[in-house]
Amino acid sequence: MERRIFLTGASAITGGTLAGALAGAPASADPGIRRVETGLDLLVRSGFRDLHGQRVGVISNPTGVDSSYRHLVDLMHGSGQVNVVAAFGPEHGFRGSAQAGGSEGTGTDARTGITVYDAYGASQADWERMFTQSGTDTVVFDIQDVGARFYTYIWTMYTSMLAAARVGKRYVVLDRPNPIGGRAYGPMMTAGYTSGVGLKEIVQQHGMTVGELARLFNAEFLPAEAGRSVDLHVVQCRHWKRDVLAADTDLPWVMPSPNMPTTDTALVYPGTCLFEGVASITEGRGTCRPFELIGGLDTDFDYHWSDRLNARDLPGVRFREAYFSPTAAGQKPALLNKLCAGVEVKVVDRHVYDPIRTGVAMLVEARRYPAFAWRQDTWDAVRPYWIDKLTGSPRLRTMVDAGADVDDVVGAWADELAAFGRQRRPYLLY
Repeated sequence: MERRIFLTGASAITGGTLAGALAGAPASADPGIRRVETGLDLLVRSGFRDLHGQRVGVISNPTGVDSSYRHLVDLMHGSGQVNVVAAFGPEHGFRGSAQAGGSEGTGTDARTGITVYDAYGASQADWERMFTQSGTDTVVFDIQDVGARFYTYIWTMYTSMLAAARVGKRYVVLDRPNPIGGRAYGPMMTAGYTSGVGLKEIVQQHGMTVGELARLFNAEFLPAEAGRSVDLHVVQCRHWKRDVLAADTDLPWVMPSPNMPTTDTALVYPGTCLFEGVASITEGRGTCRPFELIGGLDTDFDYHWSDRLNARDLPGVRFREAYFSPTAAGQKPALLNKLCAGVEVKVVDRHVYDPIRTGVAMLVEARRYPAFAWRQDTWDAVRPYWIDKLTGSPRLRTMVDAGADVDDVVGAWADELAAFGRQRRPYLLY
């Protein structure tokens, strides 16, 4: 079951739930910037009418803010109109104080007094227990995604949707634009390589909003896993279109995670995050330009990498020779606080830039260096290569190792990408 909550012109789709909340689109001070309103903005404008009389549990993090940077839970708690019984913190925590792979633990939120449950890595059974223990009737999800399959918040949404379906909870998604636009790129996840960075079969850069993904999950995956769909409600954005990037809007940007500081980071992330799968190269965590600064120990890498990449004349991007010291290790303590040599990824035309093709080109050229080594996870003897979990199969790794060039690697997923485009079409809202 699904209900979409949004306005077209002055007509409400939900039988008056949000009717009259908005008139026309407010003007922007900068004519080159698009004024966009999120699902939260519309819900606040309505006086939270769609949540009256319910016991609400909120899945959110610091990105769950309105156009004035006011947090969803603070707004609900302070309004006297919504009974917020719990908050659930994903990776990095509800208030965002934890690093990659960390959480804040379960406790009481100092500002509101609401119980915050540690939901990072929670299984379906864990979610069912938390929903039952907290007395939640309606689950509200509001987190800014960045558009890549391996960014974990969409899987927090998926697993909590499964649980909500199983225990009969209502599920409301407050939609937000995809900051890197609505185009899909990259390889498909395959069943044998699913993990916490990709639980289901979608492509690497899905080009969907969380509301659209929730609709796809609800129709394509939940019936098989939960035995039924969830009672899903999506509060849509206003004035966003699929070709609009975050940098072209007036939407506030709050870091979704400690190493996602800007919309520039989000734009490169679907490609350069592949370097999480390379043991000898850091993705620049802890620098002022994570995922834009990529390199290895300066004794192993040199300026030729940037020269070779620039010679490829990739669309919308140039590469600057760069030297830096990462101050966050991720899974690579040998590179922590060490001088690294590599490149800074400089997007010069974000509307033609293809992050995944760029990431593949960077891997192909980096593979020339003798020090290059794929990251292997000793805890997974069956699927030891992290790059396989990021890309969805061993195909990219084996092709790069065999000397395949960029067009061959990218061309290998053309059919599955086209199939995903057809699969997702019924669930697009914008």
